[in-house]
Amino acid sequence: MKILILGGDGYLGWPTAMHFSARGDEVWIIDNFAKRRWEMEEGIEPLLPIAPLHTRVNLWNESSEHKMHLRIVDLVDDRAVYKLIEECVPDTIIHYAEQPSAPYSMQGRTTAVNTQVNNIVGNLNLLFAMQKYCPDAHLVKLGTMGEYGTPNIDIEEGWLELEHNGRKDRVLYPKKPHSFYHLSKVHDSHNIEFACRVWGTRATDLNQGVVYGIDTDETLLKSEFRTSFHYDDVFGTVLNRFLVQAASGHPLTVYGSGTQTRGFLNLRDTIKCVEIAADNTPDAGEFRVFNQFTEQFSVMDLAEKVKSAGERAGLNVTINHIANPRVEQEDHYYNAKHTKLVDMGLDPILLTDEVTDSMLKSVLANCGHVDPNVFLPRITWTHRN
Repeated sequence: MKILILGGDGYLGWPTAMHFSARGDEVWIIDNFAKRRWEMEEGIEPLLPIAPLHTRVNLWNESSEHKMHLRIVDLVDDRAVYKLIEECVPDTIIHYAEQPSAPYSMQGRTTAVNTQVNNIVGNLNLLFAMQKYCPDAHLVKLGTMGEYGTPNIDIEEGWLELEHNGRKDRVLYPKKPHSFYHLSKVHDSHNIEFACRVWGTRATDLNQGVVYGIDTDETLLKSEFRTSFHYDDVFGTVLNRFLVQAASGHPLTVYGSGTQTRGFLNLRDTIKCVEIAADNTPDAGEFRVFNQFTEQFSVMDLAEKVKSAGERAGLNVTINHIANPRVEQEDHYYNAKHTKLVDMGLDPILLTDEVTDSMLKSVLANCGHVDPNVFLPRITWTHRN
């Protein structure tokens, strides 16, 4: 396939690009480096430095039989998007190119607006360009389980069969997101479903859980091929933060009670799920939704896992509960369906002690780069500016 990967400089985008190129697909990799700029503005950086995308692509092309094509494009620039799609005419588009942080979006008016313009307008520009230049292409769009929120009913995979006043219908599952970032993903989902229904677009919406993991087969080939590992309060994820805190001798910071429950999956499984979606093209006009996670954990579940891993490594790990900076339910029902990808061949990597120990070992080897100033939350959901 000819595969266009949007957001190819990122944590997920870069290993995805290498994976598809390694298996023989023609990969076009796109980014505008906005994420790197946002990191600089927030005064944060990954645990280890990440080589420039140009450097990584050039090194890959020197050593691989299958060459990547690199283009610098901002999806908010409609003319640039049209030019890109007309030039590439992809079979499959894998769309990671969105502002990915709930805290960043809740920092104030400017970051909330930036998040929604970047995500929603960029996605709309892409849909229009696809409709004009590659109407049969398949859009694989990264959504988030955060679109659903924490409803007091089971979470289905995208759609809900309902009966009301004696009549039945199939509707998109109601959404109750917890941030302006998650709201932007809800708007994306509705816009894509509309394009499928009206234009006959083919799309798969991957409502992804929280990703953990450091390595894939390709990132281990060269140090320059590593992907970003964030542990900070803005772009970091909870398991990453706990691992870095444990490795550097700091208490694990649990927001509130720690009973908040979410879906999680390994980085390698993210790439496998995207591959399964890409290799199974939906029909024209079909809007597929897959809930892309493999296990459910509470925040305290993860804290206890990291504490145990630390003890096995000879570390004295403590857990501190701090005020929750977010407005969210801490005690809630959470039962999300996630069978479609397994039915299509996903064999999940589970968060076993061995996986946790391996990640902690990798972090321990690099904890000299840790900045403890970014552990505590600096952004609250109730602050306005």
